[in-house]
Parts: sequence; structure tokens; C-alpha cells
Amino acid sequence: MTHHHHRKIEGSPKGSPDPDSRKLYSTFLRTLLRNYLFGSTVAVLGFGVILIFNTLRLPFSELMLLIGVLAVSLLVMLVCELIVFFRHLAPIRAIFRSAHPTEEELARAYLQTHRFPLLAVKRTFGPHFLGMSIPGILLCLLLIGSGWVHFPYHYLIIAGGGALMVASMHAMFEFYLTSIAIRPLVTFIRSANITLYNRDLTLRGSVLVSIRTKFQLSAFLIGTLPLLLFTLASQIRMDGIPQSDSQAYWQWAGIILAIGITFSLFGASLLSRSIQDPIVSLQRAMAAVQDGNLEVKADDTYSDEFSKLVAGFNHMLEGLKEREKRNNQLVQSYFFTLAAALDARDAYTAGHSERVAQFSVLIGQHAGWDEPQVELIRKTALLHDIGKIGVRDAVLLKEGRLTDEEFHQIKQHPILGENIIKQIEPADEMAPFLPGIRSHHERYDGKGYPDGLAGADIPLLGRVIAIADAYDAMTSDRPYRKGMTIERALSILEEGRGTQWDPDLTDIFLRAMSDGLSLSGKS
Repeated sequence: MTHHHHRKIEGSPKGSPDPDSRKLYSTFLRTLLRNYLFGSTVAVLGFGVILIFNTLRLPFSELMLLIGVLAVSLLVMLVCELIVFFRHLAPIRAIFRSAHPTEEELARAYLQTHRFPLLAVKRTFGPHFLGMSIPGILLCLLLIGSGWVHFPYHYLIIAGGGALMVASMHAMFEFYLTSIAIRPLVTFIRSANITLYNRDLTLRGSVLVSIRTKFQLSAFLIGTLPLLLFTLASQIRMDGIPQSDSQAYWQWAGIILAIGITFSLFGASLLSRSIQDPIVSLQRAMAAVQDGNLEVKADDTYSDEFSKLVAGFNHMLEGLKEREKRNNQLVQSYFFTLAAALDARDAYTAGHSERVAQFSVLIGQHAGWDEPQVELIRKTALLHDIGKIGVRDAVLLKEGRLTDEEFHQIKQHPILGENIIKQIEPADEMAPFLPGIRSHHERYDGKGYPDGLAGADIPLLGRVIAIADAYDAMTSDRPYRKGMTIERALSILEEGRGTQWDPDLTDIFLRAMSDGLSLSGKS
């Protein structure tokens, strides 16, 4: 368990939970109790009373015995369900009993709160259904066996089937009502975690129960259970009529029942699909956006409320694309501004950084690099000489031969450039440019600077920029000399392949230039 310095939630008296949080917890419990009583009244009492009083033809004394059985079963059910309920509630109750719940306790409570609708379903089929059915069936068997009540044993099977159907309907009520009840609690737990630990709590996209499952089961239950209950009740009511009439009725009822169940299944499938399809479409679009693809759009083929949702999502994407475009423009201008600031120090080298970037891109494209890698070499090349900003004018702009000390200062500019770019945030966005900036004066034979790297140990971007930088330096005019011809510069590059420059990359550049694809515009 991690340890944190706890901050008290505002309004919480020292050593005791926040009164507002206690009130929220009490409201949550009251809501769950109200929902439970509503579901139990509709399902259990409705089914029990209607089936017993309206369907069975029994003497008053036997009906009262069955009501007693129902009361005992309800008591057993309540005891069992309360035990399980408070066990499920324990992680949530823990955070409301403490003025300073730990982050782990809040995380457990958050997950348990989200699981509460599912847990309500499990309680309905577990202690609720079994806690009532098992004692009820056993007591009825005892009463029938002792002669206290008189009805066929198969009525118990029918009653058990009916109870299972009603429990299914009750579970559906509990699920949806609990899903509504937990929302304020989820919001509170998230806020508490942010207040205490400055971190949000989310399910991170986890699906505890899918929409497809919810809608299919719900629609099936709504469409099928009334038919099944009617059928079971009819079986009890028809006991005692001639067998031929009973068989004819069940042939007719069986067809109706089969048609009703088929329609319920088909309707449930269509309903769940109409909800699931737009959600899946949005999920795919969101996954594409997470992968950096802003060109995707959600399918706007709906005419219900999902149309508004899809339209809003697509509108948001348009806004993101426009912002991304503007951000890219700002970044591009930022790189060009840095390069221009450097070039402005020496009118005779103006445009050098842009030309080196163009030649570097030419190499990358002819080497078969993908677009992101080509863009990386372009930006790196624009900044390759940025370290010269830190070199004194007297040295940088000197027209004559440099002294050893002055040349040493010039040789520091790759390191100065790397240090300058390291200061720019976000650091992880600038990190890919650093190797090329630092290594663009390394030689393939290991005699370059600042690190004396050789061969493949020199970063790829540095090897590319070294070729582009040398070519532009040779073909550009200086105050003290005129630039070389393209042919002469290319000849020097060919002579130095494998010693000063990477042989493979040099060959690529030479081929590109010989094909007349030079971007320098020189003849």
C-alpha cells in the first residue's frame, strides 16, 4: 500500500467524516431500500398474492397457511439478503466511516459502486430468489405431506418456475434503479480522490455489462414473462376440466407462446442492435482518434438522438483538426523563426538552414522513408546549426583563418545546439531532434566532432545532415570565395564517401542530384 500525506476533505471536522458525505451515504441507502421495496412489492407480493388468492381454489384455512409460508419465506429471504447486501456494501461503507480514506480504499469503493447494479442482480437470484423459494417449497411439501393443504405436487414446480420468472423481472428493476442510484455516489468518490490525491478515478473504458446484453435481456423479459406467467396461471386454473379440452387449449396456447417468445427474441435483437451500432461506430472513431487519426468520421446515418451525438462528435473532430492545423503552423513557424534568427547573424549564410533541410528531405525521400521520418529530418536540419547562436560574432563572422582556440569554439556549436533544444518544452517532443543536431559534424571514419563517432554509431539523422550541410557549404558563395559548381561539389562528395560521409546515403544523394532533382535551383 502506498503512503500519502492525507488532506482533509473540506468541511470535514477533525477525526470524523464529512457531514455532507454522511448525508449522501444515507440518501444512497434510503434510495436502495426504496427501490428494493418497490421491486419486492411488485414482484414478490404481486406474484404471491395474485397466484395464491386469484388462481388457487383453496379453502380459507389453507390459504392462510400458505400466507404463513409466504411470511416465513420472506423472513428467511430478508435475513439472507441483508447479510449479502452488507458484505457487498463494505468497501463503500469504509470510505464514509473514515475522515481520511486511503487512495486504495477510494479505488475499491469506486469499482464496487459501479458493480452494484450487477451485484443487485446477483442478490436477486441468490439470497432473494433461493432464500424465499427453498424454504417455501420445503414448507409446502411438509404441509401437503401432513395433509394440511390439498393441491397437487406439480403446483410447486409451476410455482417455482413462476418465482424464477418474477425474480428475473425483479432483477431487471433492481439493475436499472440501482444504476440511477449510484451516480451521485460515483461523482462524490471521484471528487474525493481528486481532492485528497490529485488523481481522477475512471473505469478506463472497461465494460462491466454491455448495452447489447442489457437491451436483449430486458426486451426479452418484458415481452416474454407476462406470456409465461399467464400460461402457468392458466395451467392451474384449468385443472379439473376435461382432458380433451385441456389438450386443445395447450395446443393453441403453445403456438401463441412460441410466437410471442419468437417475437420477443427478434424484437430484443433489433432493439439492442439499434443501440449498439451507433455506439460501436463512435467507439471505432474514438479509437482512430486515439491513434492520432483526425481524418476519421463517425457514420452519420441515424435519425434519432444518436444523430445529435454523432454530429457533435464529428463537429468536435473538425475543431480538433483545425486546432491541430494551427498548432502545426505554429510549430513550423517556430522552427523557421529559429533558423532565420541564426541566418540573420550572417547575411552570406542566409537561407543555409532551409537549404540543408531541403537537401536532407531529398535524401530521406529517395531512401524510401515514411512521411513522419521525412518530417523529422526536415525539422532537425532546420535546427542543426542553432548552437551557433552561442558563438561570439568575432569568431562566427570572421573572414580569415580561424585560430585553434576559435576553431575549438566553433566545434562546440553542436553541443550548444543540443543544450538549447533541451530547454524547450515539452522535452519528449524535442528529444528526437537532439541526436541529429549533436552529430551532424561527425565523420564516417571517426575523425569528426564532438564525439568522434564512426560508421553506424553516428545517428542516422546526423549522417544525412552532414551530407546536405557539406553540399550547401561548398556550393554557397562566401565573402572570401565564390561557391563551387554543382559538378565539383558532387565530385568531392563522391571522393569522400566512406571516409567523411556515409557511402550509402551519399550514393542516394548523388543519384538524386544527377537525376536533376536538386532543390537548390543552381545550374
